[in-house]
Amino acid sequence: MNVVYANVLVVLFFGVALADPALGSDWKSWRGPDREGKSLSTGLLTDWDSTKPKLVWNSKGVGSGYSSVSLSATTIFTTGNFDGGQGVVAVKRSNGKPEWKRLLTSDKAGLKHGYPGARSTPTLDGDLLYVVMSDGTIACLKQSDGSLVWQRSSKKDFAGKSMSNWGFAESPLIDGDWLICTPGGESAGLVALDKKSGKTIWQSASPKGENGKDGTGYSSVVISNGGGVKQYITLMGRGVVGVRAKDGELLWNYNHVANKTANISTVVVDGDYVFSSTGYGTGSGLITLSRSGEGVSAKEIYFLKGNVLQNHHGGFVLLDGYLYLGHKHNSGFPTCVEMKSGKIMWGGKSNRGPGEGSAAVAYADGNLIFRYQNGVIALIAASPKAYKLKGTFTPVYVKGPSWSHPVVVDGLMYLREQDQLMCYDLRK
Repeated sequence: MNVVYANVLVVLFFGVALADPALGSDWKSWRGPDREGKSLSTGLLTDWDSTKPKLVWNSKGVGSGYSSVSLSATTIFTTGNFDGGQGVVAVKRSNGKPEWKRLLTSDKAGLKHGYPGARSTPTLDGDLLYVVMSDGTIACLKQSDGSLVWQRSSKKDFAGKSMSNWGFAESPLIDGDWLICTPGGESAGLVALDKKSGKTIWQSASPKGENGKDGTGYSSVVISNGGGVKQYITLMGRGVVGVRAKDGELLWNYNHVANKTANISTVVVDGDYVFSSTGYGTGSGLITLSRSGEGVSAKEIYFLKGNVLQNHHGGFVLLDGYLYLGHKHNSGFPTCVEMKSGKIMWGGKSNRGPGEGSAAVAYADGNLIFRYQNGVIALIAASPKAYKLKGTFTPVYVKGPSWSHPVVVDGLMYLREQDQLMCYDLRK
């Protein structure tokens, strides 16, 4: 029987069906395609008040931590802390049952940091995957069985360090034949490694500046062609940096947005524009990039103080020129801002929202999914016209803080909560 036809029959008779794993879409890295936090799923529930998402399965054994998940056609990958150390775990998409687990570090001293647990969402590429452990271990594994291909150390190989005592928290970027990550060393702020061997291609000097602290932040690298120059952009301890892709030369540094505690959310790139925001009372800034000789210069368009707009962590989603995010330190007040002007369209300090604490934000099928620190998950219309809450629910298992970003693929939402991984059906 034709697989698609068989799935249609299942839906007709039972109302709910899992997408056939063999036909499953993938989600290869942190925040999905282009690291933008946008799902491609359609036909989803539009009102959670009348119809709550249904639990498909709840699996145990993914270890402790705050990492999100990546998906191949048949398998889900994440990282966690286990009795013997920290490593990568793979589970089946169809039921969440474990396939394999690979420990990458048993260095207990290196794993003793604030909010212990893994942070890195694996990056998938071909038949391999790449991670950064919270002690700074950089590793490449085979997706099929977790066997180790190569391993490096941010600390030992690059004199790397984190800006604060919360470990390394990065999902490495694969671009062509290279792996790009951020050890945070003085002469190796960012590095490019050969993805097949781990050999160093280039390393880039860390930026300096009055604001912030030396070391890597808690963000992940994105690609930009701002000013007509391909570059890698990330948020470090001294603010946002742009590094020329071909040779690692530090092109520019936007220091205004940096704070001395933790710079976290992955920046948003839109053409020549770069938006960033940090908590701890700091604020948000938009810069524009332009060609300057052989390099690139960064010019600030605006800076909004922390009482106007600051994103502690949880990130932001850009849709049709508007940014959607949680505002306020350690809070996820739903907010919409016109990116190029900085105009607050709705929300801000006037709208607490339905949950408590910071909110991890994702987009799917015309709506925003806010996952709050206390476990509450809200569906909010993705429209600059007005704030519209379209329902909430609390997952079957909450052991906060619920910081892991939700992932929606093929109409199914995956929620990592420490040692458990839940799958919810969002389809109509």
